[in-house]
Amino acid sequence: MSPAFHAARRALLADPLTNKGTAFTEEERDRFGLHGLLPPHVGTLASQIVRRRRVLDGMADDFHRYAFLRELQDSNEVLFHALVQADLPRLLPLVYTPTVGAGCERFSEIWRKPRGLFLSYPNRDRIADILADPALDRVKVIVVSDGERILGLGDQGAGGMGIPIGKLALYTACAGIHPAEVLPILLDVGTDNAGLRDDPLYVGWRNPRVRGADYAAFVEAFVAAVAERWPDVLLQWEDFAGHNAHDLLARYRDRLLSFNDDIQGTAATAVGTLLSAIRRTGASLTDQRIVLFGAGAAGSGVAELLVQALRAEGLDEAAARARIWAVDRDGLIVSDMAKLSAPQMLLARDPAEVAGWPRDADGDLRLLETVKAVRPTVLIGASGQAGSFTEAVVRAMAAGCARPVIFPLSNPVSRAEAHPADVLAWTDGRAVVGTGSPFGVAGVTQVNNVYIFPGVGLGALAAGATRVTDGMFMAAARALGALGGAGETLLPPIEDLRAVALHIAVVVAQAALADGVATVAADELTAKRIGALMWDAAYD
Repeated sequence: MSPAFHAARRALLADPLTNKGTAFTEEERDRFGLHGLLPPHVGTLASQIVRRRRVLDGMADDFHRYAFLRELQDSNEVLFHALVQADLPRLLPLVYTPTVGAGCERFSEIWRKPRGLFLSYPNRDRIADILADPALDRVKVIVVSDGERILGLGDQGAGGMGIPIGKLALYTACAGIHPAEVLPILLDVGTDNAGLRDDPLYVGWRNPRVRGADYAAFVEAFVAAVAERWPDVLLQWEDFAGHNAHDLLARYRDRLLSFNDDIQGTAATAVGTLLSAIRRTGASLTDQRIVLFGAGAAGSGVAELLVQALRAEGLDEAAARARIWAVDRDGLIVSDMAKLSAPQMLLARDPAEVAGWPRDADGDLRLLETVKAVRPTVLIGASGQAGSFTEAVVRAMAAGCARPVIFPLSNPVSRAEAHPADVLAWTDGRAVVGTGSPFGVAGVTQVNNVYIFPGVGLGALAAGATRVTDGMFMAAARALGALGGAGETLLPPIEDLRAVALHIAVVVAQAALADGVATVAADELTAKRIGALMWDAAYD
């Protein structure tokens, strides 16, 4: 055998997209010269799944299971995705929330092999060359982050790469996007987390974050290079800080098929779950009094989609906004506050409206005072402030509402506004509860963006959409709310996520048609046609 043949056979085993491990057949071992490089046993995908499950069962904690799965993904992608698809309820919390939070915090510790692209600020003049790699020719979906606002954990710098990797694993598991067609990207513009910069293991660029005009120019160079390389790619912005998240979405949503999952995906998931919850309580959306705790990117996104939903029910914009009270770190948002962002200004109340409200000892309208004054029917948390839904807050809400809807949505578990078991106890079991992370409490629904973003992405691609519209997300939210769940749960079970993604994709594709942004004919956008685009994990 020639040196080139020896190199090729090892490359076949080294590439996670072509490696089958023990599942290479005798014929393939003959053809590719794999004898001796593999043990003689010829396995199957099913037997390999059993072997990996046994390893997972023997591990001491979820972080080490997460690290094991990441290594498996980097060595054999088909096996990794087959394992995840075979047991989504168990594997989803390991691949993504809540375990991915620790994966990001300890990313530098467990980094082993290249996956995706790190576009660092010092390489800003090389972006087009980096993207030109022929191995990336098939890319259809990009998830990109700059690592500044990772879940509720804050600035994780280069460790934020764990989020794009995890999100794209779910695009494959739920929407059937082939693993060769996804690309995680981390825009490494430094970190303001001094602990990371001082850590000798840290793999990122050891500088404070680039901001202002230099940051904007770097992102512009990135978007221009992506648009040139893949004109029809879907780009998902992920875990950018609020001050950048809205600006980037507004600036680029018409230049590139793109959306921000923290703003739009969270909103559609929360609103869809709320519509399901309201149906359970027997009330109408327009009867709700909604207190939103946390008015950053996620919270303001939820608020704006709620306004759309309320307007669709017949309210004018002023009346729709009057149903929502937003509370942030400085208390109830009032229009005479200093340094309000543009999205927060849209949520601000008139100072005259709250002039006579009772206040706390410092003269502020905090969450508890707001709940007592508003007597809300719905309380949604998107703050990242652990324990902020205190017993006093929850009991005050329950005192004014027979069936309060309470969603502590912040991730990971350590940042949740309340434990759902406490919420149920403090409301004598009357609350309808949804959480961002899985808590394993009976009757509590996990309100996870995975119910929305894979289907939105699949539907946008299937429709050949030129833009992701607000109408597409509103359609996704309504479709999710109509699906509901069995028993006390508000959403379908996790094991049905592929079916959910297909259903959402069809609705989103049809909304793209209705909004005039689809380039594919209506008869191509059926469940059968879109379902045929979905990849199942199996060896070629």
